[in-house]
Amino acid sequence: MIQLGPPPPAPVVKPRRRGGPRGPVFLGANIVVLGWLALAVALLVAHNVVAHPIWLPVHALLLGAATNAIVIWSGHFTTTLCRVPDPPQWHLVAKLALLNLAVIATLAGVAFNTEALTGMGGTAVAVVAVAHGAELIAMKKRALSARFDYLVGFYLAAIAALLAGSATGAAMAFGVARWYARLWTTHVHVMLYGWIGLTVVGTLFTLWPTTIREKITPRSFAMARRALPTLTVGLTVAAAGLLTDSWWLTAAGLLGYAVGVGLSIVGLWPGRSFTGPAAWMLVGATAWLGVAVMTETIRLIAARSVDVLPAFVENTLLPLLAVGFVAQILLGALSQLLPILVANGPPVRKAVISYLDQGWQARVCAINIAVPLVAGPWRAPLPLIGWVLAAVAVASFVLLALRLALPVALRGPLDVDAIAPHSRAVTGAVAAAAVAAVAAALGLGVGGSAPSGAAGVSGEARTVDVTLKNMRFSPDVINVPAGTRLVLRVTNIDGLPHDLHVDTGEHTPRLSRGQTAMLDLGAVHQDREAWCDVPGHRAAGMTMTIHAVGGAPRHEHTGGGHGGLPAPTVLDLAADPSPGWTPRDAVLAPAKPGVHRVELRAVDRELEIAPGRRETRWTFGGVEPAPTLHGRVGDTFEITLINDATMGHGIDFHAGALAPDQPMRTLAPGERLVYRFTAHRAGAWLYHCSTPPMALHIANGMYGAVIIDPPGLPAVDREYALVGAQLYASAPDSDAQTTAIRAGQPDGWMFNGTAAQYMHAPLPARTGERVRVWVVNAGPGDSIAFHVVGTQFDTVYKEGAWLLRPGGSARLDGGGARLGPPHEPSDPLAPAGGAQALDLAPAQGGFVELTFPEPGHYPFMDHDMRHAENGAHGIFAVTG
Repeated sequence: MIQLGPPPPAPVVKPRRRGGPRGPVFLGANIVVLGWLALAVALLVAHNVVAHPIWLPVHALLLGAATNAIVIWSGHFTTTLCRVPDPPQWHLVAKLALLNLAVIATLAGVAFNTEALTGMGGTAVAVVAVAHGAELIAMKKRALSARFDYLVGFYLAAIAALLAGSATGAAMAFGVARWYARLWTTHVHVMLYGWIGLTVVGTLFTLWPTTIREKITPRSFAMARRALPTLTVGLTVAAAGLLTDSWWLTAAGLLGYAVGVGLSIVGLWPGRSFTGPAAWMLVGATAWLGVAVMTETIRLIAARSVDVLPAFVENTLLPLLAVGFVAQILLGALSQLLPILVANGPPVRKAVISYLDQGWQARVCAINIAVPLVAGPWRAPLPLIGWVLAAVAVASFVLLALRLALPVALRGPLDVDAIAPHSRAVTGAVAAAAVAAVAAALGLGVGGSAPSGAAGVSGEARTVDVTLKNMRFSPDVINVPAGTRLVLRVTNIDGLPHDLHVDTGEHTPRLSRGQTAMLDLGAVHQDREAWCDVPGHRAAGMTMTIHAVGGAPRHEHTGGGHGGLPAPTVLDLAADPSPGWTPRDAVLAPAKPGVHRVELRAVDRELEIAPGRRETRWTFGGVEPAPTLHGRVGDTFEITLINDATMGHGIDFHAGALAPDQPMRTLAPGERLVYRFTAHRAGAWLYHCSTPPMALHIANGMYGAVIIDPPGLPAVDREYALVGAQLYASAPDSDAQTTAIRAGQPDGWMFNGTAAQYMHAPLPARTGERVRVWVVNAGPGDSIAFHVVGTQFDTVYKEGAWLLRPGGSARLDGGGARLGPPHEPSDPLAPAGGAQALDLAPAQGGFVELTFPEPGHYPFMDHDMRHAENGAHGIFAVTG
């Protein structure tokens, strides 16, 4: 058939939206990875500024960047190598959307101590992992090639590790007190060695040959199939050892995992030279993984105890793997894969590779030099320089990568001419940022600026090294010829923050552990005194004398009062309380069995310490004494301590039994910890601040009581709790107060934080009622003899023992429980008796029970009359 006229127009075919690695969804997903990397760097840089814990940037890297990258690329490699169709794009979008919401919720929940948010986030991460694993299994079943089925095996084993990590994380979040250390170390190992380690090693069997432009050999396939079971069995055994507290089982598992890493390296070794940033970073990351597992194994075998692992993991393993393994593997993989994402055609790809390769040698050197600096036992500023080098290496690549990826995502394919002009500008900006960051690290590492620092030292001078440890200066006496220019290099190697102040005004900044500061005192012509200005440290003996030999002696000054002591503060106990004052509720709330979760914030708060007198106190929870905790034998207590004060504080619970190294450590302002213990024995227990000098912190209000009922304790009509303490009314940061505390000369005594408060707000009772009064002596230095005028005690329980029961002496079983009915004599022949006082030394506790025979006002007091007449007294107002 002959057609006349012009041919009809060709049908318009709309361009198909690309999927796979060059599709917009895949590109956007990888921009999310870059975003998490940028956030990790930003959080690391802002660590000291906003005082957030270091785990936040680490988790942004591990849980944010690494987990997103694993979900994205494991699916892609499975579809490509196993030759199955790409799943619908919305699958990836849905998984990543839920995953990132879950990661944000998890981090926010831990950061703000919101367990529900943490639980939901962890559950959602597990859901994403299960959905991703199910999709990988479905792909494997449809695979046209079985050569790469080992890859899916690696990914599924990694997902199983992620689920185990989520379970241990949830157990930590919701309180398994005795197992917390085991759960934490297990969580870190299965997440780093399992979720990330197994995924990376499995992917390297494919990615590495592509990077060095070699084919995958049968030897590589064989080694991959041997490495997978070796790694998984080793990790499983190690996890079992950690959970059962078995060092040899853990060591055996780690050795097995190390063998698996070795098999992988043997299977991947190319046998020829290689070059380029991707290759060098993949090699470096794999090497640091091997170094990490072998170092940990050697450390464990040498110690023959799993107890060394929490500190080793926190201080060495986590930073080593985060920087050397995870961050470097991400940079290496993205250096290889990003050109595939953004380049359209060989010319553009070549330009993109050239652009990303800018300064790659410096980047590789920086990140690998950073690893031993951040993971080694060095003093400042070396660890900080390491973190800065790692941050600069990651940030420089992220800037280059975003410079390419964002335009493609927003405007479409790249133009070769649009890439080159900005190369030098970006490189120059990165170099300037690196120089500025390292300079800042050096400045921060020596403790910040000081009135006379290292920069001000010039000319002839004698430099003396001074170390701060165990609340002492070493040396504590420095002898120099008069007229010598003296420079002090002050290094804090203690766990507490310290500084050094000189009586002529020069001082260092407040130094954390490992920090150093230079202090130029100029020419020394007369003796000088120096001390630590952290409240209480000077009174605890942290002083130093600088003796100018041949110079003028220092003039001595003494304080007011008798014998150099400050004059005591006179308290008007008959005065009216301040307007709006409310007494401390002495009623003891009933014990609720189970897990007791309490948040305590260390805060400075102005409180009423005596009628009409208010002063700033150091507190747990803004009250003095701190909240009274009430439970039963077997209950678990989970206390989240948050330091919102301006100085270091810690906490010590006498009701728990656990090694004090970690839970009782001093927290810097802004830090937090979770303190878990199980109450195995009954009693009235003290808790208080654990930061030295403890007498100062207790005397300023940082104490409370934990009451654990004896088994079978009968109910009573009324139950009160009184915490007795000495009252020091001087300002908490004054030398006068610390001097009075050391001399044992308080300004008064009190129950429940305010002297004579129950004279103004008597405790109610009724005739015939049985009243139980728990008493705990917080001290810090005097004993208590608790007495009630006008009646007697028929029950006395002190320091876990029944001293008196109604009707006579009590016969007890092995657990301290009474044999026989609660209020009948176990021994009919025992004489009836009573008690007049419950005597308690500092930190002791107990209770008494009594009844009131008739209506009236019954005073209660500390029967050391000096204490009673200076605040330690109150009234029971008894009605008929």
